[in-house]
Amino acid sequence: MMSTKAFTLVPAVEWNLLLGEQERVHIECVECCGQNLYVGTHDGCIYHFLLEERTLPVGTATFTATKQLHRYLGARKPVSELRAASALHRLLMLSDSCITLADMLSLEPVPSGARIKGALAFTLNENPVSDDPFCVEVCIISAKRRTLQVFLVYEDRVQILREVSTSEQALAVAVDGPFLCLALTTQYIILNYLTGIAQDLFPYCSEEKHPIVKRIGRQEFLLAGPGGLGMFATVAGISQRAPVHWSENVIGAAICFPYVIALDNEFITVHSMLDQQQKQTLPFKEGHILQDFEGRVIVATSKGVYILVPLPLEKQIQDLLASHRVEEALVLAKGARRNIPKEKFQVMYRRILQQAGFIQFAQLQFLEAKELFRSGQLDVRELISLYPFLLPTSSSFTRSHPPLHEYADLNQLTQGDQEKMGKCKRFLMSYLNEVRSTEVANGYKEDIDTALLKLYAEANHDSLLDLLVTENFCLLTDSAAWLEKHKKYFALGLLYHYNNQDAAAVQLWVNIVNGDVQDSTRSDLYEYIVDFLTYSLDQELVWKYADWVLQKSEEVGVQVFTKRPVEEQQQKSFNPNDIITCLKKYPKALVKYLEHLVTEQKLQKEEYHTHLAVLYLDQVLQQQRLGASSKNTEASETQAKLRHLLQESDLYRVHFLLDRTQGAGLLMESAILHGKLEQHEEALHILVHELGDFSAAEDYCLWRSEGRGPAYRQQLFHTLLGLYLGASPSAQELSVAAVDLLNHHAAEFDAAQVLQLLPGTWSVQLLCPFLMGALRDNIHTRRTTQVAVGLARSENLIYKYDKMKLKGSSVCLSDKKLCQMCQTPFCEPVFVRYPNGGLVHTHCAASRRSNPSSPKLGTRT
Repeated sequence: MMSTKAFTLVPAVEWNLLLGEQERVHIECVECCGQNLYVGTHDGCIYHFLLEERTLPVGTATFTATKQLHRYLGARKPVSELRAASALHRLLMLSDSCITLADMLSLEPVPSGARIKGALAFTLNENPVSDDPFCVEVCIISAKRRTLQVFLVYEDRVQILREVSTSEQALAVAVDGPFLCLALTTQYIILNYLTGIAQDLFPYCSEEKHPIVKRIGRQEFLLAGPGGLGMFATVAGISQRAPVHWSENVIGAAICFPYVIALDNEFITVHSMLDQQQKQTLPFKEGHILQDFEGRVIVATSKGVYILVPLPLEKQIQDLLASHRVEEALVLAKGARRNIPKEKFQVMYRRILQQAGFIQFAQLQFLEAKELFRSGQLDVRELISLYPFLLPTSSSFTRSHPPLHEYADLNQLTQGDQEKMGKCKRFLMSYLNEVRSTEVANGYKEDIDTALLKLYAEANHDSLLDLLVTENFCLLTDSAAWLEKHKKYFALGLLYHYNNQDAAAVQLWVNIVNGDVQDSTRSDLYEYIVDFLTYSLDQELVWKYADWVLQKSEEVGVQVFTKRPVEEQQQKSFNPNDIITCLKKYPKALVKYLEHLVTEQKLQKEEYHTHLAVLYLDQVLQQQRLGASSKNTEASETQAKLRHLLQESDLYRVHFLLDRTQGAGLLMESAILHGKLEQHEEALHILVHELGDFSAAEDYCLWRSEGRGPAYRQQLFHTLLGLYLGASPSAQELSVAAVDLLNHHAAEFDAAQVLQLLPGTWSVQLLCPFLMGALRDNIHTRRTTQVAVGLARSENLIYKYDKMKLKGSSVCLSDKKLCQMCQTPFCEPVFVRYPNGGLVHTHCAASRRSNPSSPKLGTRT
């Protein structure tokens, strides 16, 4: 165990000052109360000294003892015990089994001659049971065998309070309140002298070992246990602290929190009550007295008196930290809480935690260091300042004084070891990332975020981008220079954007895409720029780079205009006509944008619909001129879009497009355009006779009749049937198409009219589906009509029944009956009665007939 300098042994009274040339005289006991030091000798003499304490410039304490007087007791027997009762200004002296009272200054016995006889040993109760402030409680081991007595001692008299018996002879005693801690012949016990209840502690052999019983606090005692153990015991008979290991030959013990001090024949040993470890050993031969008095520890030989002066706890803690004994320092610091004012302790303890954190940090114990930094509320800039160039130039931070550690910077701490330096930087990244969102960062956010950015950039860490796209306080000047130094141009653009410098950000990203600067952070940087411009509110910036993004890719670049936020589109911040003018040089982009206006935004403007249709038409015609196969995917898609637009839109210029399709071989498109002009015969003629697409002809009838009445649809189908039947008899295909049309759409035809048109050569079996469908439809219509007539008749019968009921009931008038029109009582028997039972005056009824908008009561009866 490494030693700790907790105490310094300082002489208090030398032999020549005490006894001069009387070499045969020996010190038997000592007592200290304030500056008063009393020494009792074996020849019955008591010496009184005044102690003056001084602190030397080097920090050590010295004592000067001034002899006041001495006095011999009458019997010239050894003075075995001395106790001062400062409240009574009395000194209690035990000699020759008798306790006498004397004045503390003159050492003269009290005039009353009060004394206690038959005492082998005694002690004062520092936690008295009595509330009387003019007395002290004294417990004595009586000369009577196996008896203890408790006395109340006043200035000039004594009064016995209690006498208790024990099973064995008591050898030593300590008192706390009503509890006596006794060392009997074979064991230690706790005895409550008020109740008589005894609690056994543990055995020991008095023949082999000198018993020690010491009160160390409220209801707690220190005992010399078996096996060289210093045992702690409470009045409940339990131990709340682990024992300390001291010598088998201990002859005295004292407490100076947080230390237990033990004396044997050769040494003074110091143990911590906090971790039970031995902290210091002081050589001290021939010592036989060790006692503590109000925090002052006195040790004596037979020839001299010495004082163990404790070093300040702060000095002890700093010495432990200097030796890198972190755990011991922290345990001692926690134990010092009871001896230091709360505010001072908190400041001191935080600093100790911070110092301990840096010690652990230097040893690369990062988890322990992090916890200590957090608990100590470390100013995080203390840690950042260890790393060269991480603090921003704007920071006004200066390190704590006195310093929390002994290192100039990270290079000195790691001695140039790159592996250790890398570990330290990774720790700082982790620690700063954790504390940047806590109260620790308050006031230092710029320092933390700037340092974090520099670490991320240097380490090529993925979190660099996360830092820059969220709220941060990175100093622009320092961060920009650092990112440029490490060639993090994309991240630099994000930094510019966060600081509202979008133009600089986009220009930097454009340079990366163009190859002017090298940065492989994002392989999709072009798409990122397009997305950035899409959501940018700076129109000038969007127009500035519109040509650049379109030149790179028309299909992707046009998203700058087509994928803008819905709110912005609703505000129409960009004029579509301006965009169309810009896109004239980019035909693919222009088509995409017009599709966006027509199909997505659904703008109802003829010019956009016509323009889009013309562009589709031009593409189809161009593909035809280039000899594109009908199976060409792109050609098929464009033509399908054209047909869909022609069918769905009602806003384009039909005649203009119809002229463009003439002679171009676009028969389907021509049919659709004729249909838009209600030229159904021309449209169906193209579909049937020129294209020969019978399913398209049927679809045409369904398309054009959508949303129209049944008569309109029937007319279209009859027109198509007429085209089929009007062909030459040899046109077998059209006959088959006519049969299929009738059989598949029987409900769309007037059966009687169709039967008159059909050739007589067609069999009933051929038209069986049509005939069955027509018959079923006819039957359904007839039965539906019958149901409707029946319901009407039922409703009429119900109405007639209600009317007859009203006619058969009597009418009673009274003043309580009110006219339902004017709300006045019937004062004359002239009224009109309505079918619903309502009554009105005749003049109200006349008014009702002249003003039809008045409330409707029913039919007059």
